[in-house]
Amino acid sequence: MDTAGDPADAAADAGGDSLRDREIAVEQVHLDRVYRRLEEKIHDAEFLMSDAAKLSQVGTPGALAERDAQVFRAGVHLNRLHNEYEDFLFGRIDLLQGKDGKRGPDGAYTSVEPADDAVRPDGTADVGETLHIGRMGVLDADYAPLVIDWRAPAAAPFYRSTPVDPGRVVRRRVIRSKGRRVLGVEDDLMRPELAASLDGQELAVIGDGALMAALGRARSHSMRDIVSSIQAEQDLVIRAPAASITYVEGGPGTGKTAVALHRAAYLLYQDRRRYAGGILIVSPTPLLVAYTEGVLPSLGEEGQVAIRAVGSLVDGAEASAYDEPAVARVKGSSRMLQVLRRAARGALEVPPAAPAGGEGQLSFGDFGDDADFGDADGEESRACAVRTDLLRVVAFGRRLELAAGELKRIRQTVLSGTAPVNLLRPRARRLLLDALYAQSGAVGRHADPELAAELRSSFDEDVTGEDSFTAFLDAWWPELTPRRVLAAMADERRLGRWARRVLTPGEVRRLARSLKRAGADGTGPLSVHDVALLDELNTLLGTPARPKKKREYDPLDQLSGLEELMPQREETQRERAERLAAERTEYAHVIVDEAQDLTPMQWRMVGRRGRHATWTVVGDPAQSSWPEPQDAAQARDEALGTRPRRRFELTVNYRNPAEIADLAARVLARAMPGAQAPSAVRSTGVVPRFVAVPGEGEGAGRGGGDGALGALVRAEAERLLARVDGTVGVVVAMHRRKEAARWLDGLGDRVVPLGSLEAKGLEYDATIVVAPAEIADGTAVGLRVLYVALTRATQELTVVSGHRDGADGAGVPELLRP
Repeated sequence: MDTAGDPADAAADAGGDSLRDREIAVEQVHLDRVYRRLEEKIHDAEFLMSDAAKLSQVGTPGALAERDAQVFRAGVHLNRLHNEYEDFLFGRIDLLQGKDGKRGPDGAYTSVEPADDAVRPDGTADVGETLHIGRMGVLDADYAPLVIDWRAPAAAPFYRSTPVDPGRVVRRRVIRSKGRRVLGVEDDLMRPELAASLDGQELAVIGDGALMAALGRARSHSMRDIVSSIQAEQDLVIRAPAASITYVEGGPGTGKTAVALHRAAYLLYQDRRRYAGGILIVSPTPLLVAYTEGVLPSLGEEGQVAIRAVGSLVDGAEASAYDEPAVARVKGSSRMLQVLRRAARGALEVPPAAPAGGEGQLSFGDFGDDADFGDADGEESRACAVRTDLLRVVAFGRRLELAAGELKRIRQTVLSGTAPVNLLRPRARRLLLDALYAQSGAVGRHADPELAAELRSSFDEDVTGEDSFTAFLDAWWPELTPRRVLAAMADERRLGRWARRVLTPGEVRRLARSLKRAGADGTGPLSVHDVALLDELNTLLGTPARPKKKREYDPLDQLSGLEELMPQREETQRERAERLAAERTEYAHVIVDEAQDLTPMQWRMVGRRGRHATWTVVGDPAQSSWPEPQDAAQARDEALGTRPRRRFELTVNYRNPAEIADLAARVLARAMPGAQAPSAVRSTGVVPRFVAVPGEGEGAGRGGGDGALGALVRAEAERLLARVDGTVGVVVAMHRRKEAARWLDGLGDRVVPLGSLEAKGLEYDATIVVAPAEIADGTAVGLRVLYVALTRATQELTVVSGHRDGADGAGVPELLRP
């Protein structure tokens, strides 16, 4: 049992006589003891660092390797110890005596159920063990637990115990602290029927419940961890075994994103060696990445987890543009796979863009047979200038030619295989040489195989040494890049050939028009759907192997003898880990957040990063913005493979008060009849507010500028800023994003304007949903997007109706009426 300090002494130090003050003082005594122990451990870690520096003086490879490992371990430990997180020590459980006396590796008793005699016949009991829960484990000098890591098995009862199934837990306490100071405590009594005693004193109960206290805290621009308020159904997901695929469904406010982040930290704690290959968390938007990226460091995990938006999964590409729904539907469809396969091969026939500053693109047919391009500036100029319908070389004193028909046959033969296009270039080169050799008349000249092979080798060397052959090969079979192919697809006629019998003429027209924004070289703005196309093209094209650069010979090495005395230093274990993390394209575990929004092409992109991984897939079909769920489900199953699945459902809405959740449920009933909304755990008595633009004046219409609608939204934002302590989110249809930013200019950073598709996963103290009919846009997908927008607020919701909403006399839009 923990011996943190005498409650009577703690109360005296506190200088107060209230029960809350006395209990805060008790926890302060324990926290002081924890920090004294941490200071001792910091001193030990600093000693290790100093000792490691001495090892470098030995100079042997073994000593250097040991130094690097020791410095790395001590550095990580010091970094964790020096971080004074808010709520470093955040929980406590008081437990009955267990059935056995066995202790686990963290020093706590392992028994889950209480001993048979733990509760006396008269309903009284003594607390047999007290455990404090924190962000990392701390043992005292005798290896008794001062703090249990929240991920350790001994901490599980803190999250899973309920009055219905309390196990050994009598009281659960949430401790709110900052740095070295305890600020407050909130208790939940798990066994209210017992008269429990601790050290001969009646067990105190403070507050109205830890969960309600946590839910009432103001929101900021970044997500806080929920480590102190994880609930039982969430804890089951976080601690679920990682084997195969864990699939989690849950409606708005059930904590899906937070659970996913905490699961990453838990998996690393449980099996760090297994997940040294890294954990990838895929988020739907950069806004959600920015909102969540501080959670894992606060849980004591950095470096092994990458949080990436779907539009940032391809190195060198970053989504910054948005596609219209009709275009997004085409780009995300699995039909695009067939179009891209044709484009990857057909792009070989597309001339490269003209060099920057040139007069325009050169045509392959603009040059005579004897044109000399030896002085062309740069590789691109030469490729543009060389004819690709005729190959002419001189070998063995003869002029050899391959005309357009033969060249076409060779290309078709090469492309009949399934290998990536760029990796087929060596085969194309070989078949060109075969055709030229057959034309040279040298075939069959020598019956002796060795002489024949020698003659052929000489022929190949002569031909490949000619600049004309190299220039032709570079132009006829260039090394393609995904961006170049994407740019080629912007030509509507060309795209029409590649998409024949796959896309309709209207889809081809819209797709080509959308791709023009990438520019002639493909380096312009990309959408999140374009990024998935680039990733697919990267697979279809392949990257040719680059020859390793040889170290240049330096005669001074020989003269000085330094090469022998000072061999090249091998990279340390830490340097190797950092290099592999930077180069990583596959992960040991993949967590997909808001999985219901991934398109088939995006599932293929994410699947490549977890071909040998275990998975956690988190989503809610009722919040899906993708219009073809069956197509996406098939792509998801292909990405996940045949691994067995374990399913969980989160059913409790911790974010929205019942007043807001009930309003959102009306939209859910329209979007997905029969779907069950999660149950809200609290009610605030504050009903959603409805206001409407009077009449149909300036600003009431689509794209109407800073008129009546903008003025009304700004006034509501100002009103809510005065009512809540945290943030106010203003959600508009995607086409109004820039307009909304102008409406709210000057109100400060507590107000956040965002498009409806950007709101996924975020939460605010108050939310203004503007023009619901514009967001819904008359479609089932739009209704689901509106459902998401209405479920962002933790305290207050205002709905501002425009002229399309058909608001009644109370300002309630038609879509939200019962």
